This record gives sequence, structure tokens and C-alpha cells, in this order.
Amino acid sequence: MKKSIIGTSVLLVLGCSPTGAQQQKPNILFIGVDDLRTELGCYGSDIAVSPNLDKLASEGMLFRRAYCQQAICGPSRASLMTGIRPHSSGITHNYIPFRKNLPNMATIPQTFIANGYDAVSYGKIFHHGDEDEQSWNYPQLQEARKANQRSGFALQDNKDITLETKKAMFAKYGEVAKYGLASGPAYECADVPDNAYVDGYNTDLAITALKELAKGEKPFFLALGMHKPHLNWIAPKKYWDYYDRDQIPLSVQPEAPEEGAEMGIHPSFELRVRDGIPKQGDLDPELARTLKHAYLACVSYIDAQIGRMIEALDEAGVRDNTIIIVWSDHGFHLGDMGIWGKATNYEISTRVPFMIWTPDMPKGSRGKGSDALVELVDMYPTLCDLAGIEEPGELEGCSFKLLLSEPDRPWKSAAFSQFPTPALREWGAFPLRPAMRETYFGPLLEEVEERIQLQQKGKWDRELFENYLMGYAMRTERYRLIAWKDDRKPGENPLFIELYDHLNDPLETKNIAAENPELVARLMAQLEAGWKGNLPKENSNN
Repeated sequence: MKKSIIGTSVLLVLGCSPTGAQQQKPNILFIGVDDLRTELGCYGSDIAVSPNLDKLASEGMLFRRAYCQQAICGPSRASLMTGIRPHSSGITHNYIPFRKNLPNMATIPQTFIANGYDAVSYGKIFHHGDEDEQSWNYPQLQEARKANQRSGFALQDNKDITLETKKAMFAKYGEVAKYGLASGPAYECADVPDNAYVDGYNTDLAITALKELAKGEKPFFLALGMHKPHLNWIAPKKYWDYYDRDQIPLSVQPEAPEEGAEMGIHPSFELRVRDGIPKQGDLDPELARTLKHAYLACVSYIDAQIGRMIEALDEAGVRDNTIIIVWSDHGFHLGDMGIWGKATNYEISTRVPFMIWTPDMPKGSRGKGSDALVELVDMYPTLCDLAGIEEPGELEGCSFKLLLSEPDRPWKSAAFSQFPTPALREWGAFPLRPAMRETYFGPLLEEVEERIQLQQKGKWDRELFENYLMGYAMRTERYRLIAWKDDRKPGENPLFIELYDHLNDPLETKNIAAENPELVARLMAQLEAGWKGNLPKENSNN
């Protein structure tokens, strides 16, 4: 599959190599957010309270069509931090340490360290278990060791519920329960200060570290990773109070796409392991509204922390020589298509908030925003380009530095994502363990399999669908194509194809592949050309 999807030709295209001009090396403030969809005021949300990110977008550049390479934490973060796509690295679920598959690949901060930077991180930058000592050379504050103590609930009742539920799950299901079958309540509203929870605490530490880094002689790469709005949705009460619960809208598209791939729709495994969430069936509207309220409170909570961090740059006197880049690792369904969670190949899951501020961005570009197709894998070459650093030759992204001065220039023809059979994978994209079928997920899995078998008929094969079927998604200016392929047989035609027309159907409610064979053939050829075949050109047909 690697040759057909990734492409093998070497392409040198205008805009994808560093300009080479030497300049005073800028500092980097690198802010990652977990599970944040484009639910921000600057992306058109009518409900989200996000003044700090909205301000950053108004002063810098917001990318309206930015995409992750896989909508799950581990693979997405491994990809953006190494510049290597999941298909090339083989990192397609949360349980593959990136150093196992990419032992010698320099990460973004490693490359900056090699070019004279001090680099340090607080919070979640790599996925849990992937914390990489090689990527940081500046010592963390000792208090960072206590951050995990603030990663859970503040209220004793919720701590007790979590403990009792875990005991019950282990007693009933044994060792398989450790794979997330009991995670406590889905949300918490506690009247506590920001630093009672982990994101506020880590922001405190990062601000303290910034003050020290600003006194040094070396430029710095300071990374701050927000854990929220990842489940569980816990945030201080004051952020819940930003919202009138009764005014919070529910998804306008609660149904799966018409004629869409049954294997592309999962039954919200990640949410259903939470206490108080039904293990089968739809969520009632009152619970759905509470959950969205909780998510929004977390969005406002992390927005406040990001605002504090940026304000600290000003106070330290280093804002004028610091690049600020903010990204989310993937999007999130909040009842959209009937799903609560990430882990799909659809727009709501693969599209991400993505913005950058640079000291020398042209005045005419600030606040304008760009509709160019960009990908998280593009961050690595872009930051190198902006800092005047030579990038590693293996990178599979493209510097978008030129877009900062020309936001409307012709750019990539497509962005790429992938995900293995969401309906038959655990919530970390890991293949189903047989023991999972013996848990309360058994009936859900039976329902999912029945729908897939009904749709796919003679193509159904459990080993294929659980372990080898990969959905390869391509987003062009107008279309989203998803080709479901057997990774063992890359030369064969897809088992199933989805096509969505964003001009007429921006919510992806109907798969129109069957009625547009010529268009599908053209887009499949574009998909097979891979990322190299869709790099910036003066003219784009999609």
C-alpha cells in the first residue's frame, strides 16, 4: 500500500523547501490541545466562549481547512512530531511507541536542540507512554512530577465512584478491564481554582519555566500540551457558568451518512466506558446537552490557560521574537452522525483548529485566515523554515511559510487522513481483544457486525475487517473521498468507497459514490498519487 498511497517520486515544488535566509532565531511557543474540534468562536461557533484563541486568530493566521493524519491521539501526535505519516511509519494505533517504528527519527524539538535551542515541555505533547527524553534538553521543574495528581477528579464522590467501578469491572471481567472499561463519570463541575486540575497546573509551571528561559542566551522551544477537552470532561465551575445550558444546541446531524460505510461508524466506545453513560442505544437529549455543556466548559477552560501563557510572553518581554503555534491532534463528534468520540475518517473528526502567529507576519495577512488545505504534518517543515533551520530530508509535509504572506495563493490539491475500521476497533484504534466480546461491549459489537454484513454481503470476513481494513481519506477543496482497502493487497480495488460533496453537503449526510463513477475514478487516481502528487501547484482542479 505504501507505494500506491504515499507515492514514490521525488517532487520539488514551489513553496515546499526552506527559503534559506538566515535570521535571528525566534523562540517557539508550541501549544497542543487534545480532542479539540473547531468549536471556537473564530471558527464560527455560535456558542463557544473562546476569547483568547479568537484574539490570537485575529492577530495571526487561522487555517480554516487544516487536517490531522489520523483521528486518534497516538498516531496523530507521532506523525506531527516526526513529520512522518501513519501509513509510512506503521503507527496506526495508540499502543505502538513511536520510537519502536522510528528509532532514529529526529522529532521537531530534537531538530531545534541540534540548532542551538533549549527545549522543554509541560503537559501532553506526545501520547501517554511516548514521553521522549531525547526531545527535551532543558530540565522540567520538579513540581512537574506532581501534575498527574491533578489529572483526575476534584470531588471525592467522583473519586469514590471511579474506584468502586474499577473494582466491579475487574471482579466481573478480569484483566481486560484495565483497558479502559471503567473510567469514572464522564464529567465534573467543581468550584475549584484552575490549577486544581492538570491543565491549569501545567500552565503555571510553563509560565514559571518561560521566565527562566527568557533570561537565557539561547532561543527556546517551549511546548505546552492541554489534556482537555479530552474525556473525562472536567473543568472548574466558573467555565460551566459561561453557558446557559438550555441554549446549548445539539447536533443537527444525529444520523449516520446515507449509504455510508457501516464499518466507518463506531458505537462511541470511548464515552460508553464512563459511569452513568448507557452501554447501548441513543443518549437522551438531556444527557446529550449536559455532555456538550461539559465539553464546552473544557474548551473555555483551556482557552483561558492559553491566554495566560500568551500574556506571560508579553510580560517576559519576548513576544516580539516568539512564534506561537496552536494545534489540536484531531476533531471530535458530539453526537454528530450518532457518534460521541473521535476515531473516524469524516470531516468532524479529521478537521482541526490550527493557527499561528509570527512577529514578522505581514500586516495585510493578520486576521485574514486561509482556506488553503494544510495538514498537521506540515508543522515540522514550516517551523524549520521560519526559524532558518535545515529540515530533515525524510519529512512528509510541506512548509506553508508562503501562505503567511499570501493566504490565498494556490496550494495543496488534497489533504490525507486514515483510520482502520472504526466500528471494529477499541477506542485507541487497537484491534479488538477477544475478551472484549465477553464484556458489556459484546451486544454492541454484534449490532455493528450485523450492519456491516448486511451492507458488505460476500465481502465480509472478520479477520479482514478487524485487522487489515484501512480507510484512506482524501479531502480536496470540494470533496471527501474515503477508500476502504485491504492493506494486505494494496494493488486491488477498494472494498467500498465513500464520496461526499462539501459544496452541496457540508455535513456529509449522503454518500454519492455509486452515482458518480467517473468522478470517483478521477479522485481515486488523485488519492493514488499520494501526498507528493498533491503538493502546491499553480493550478488545482479540486
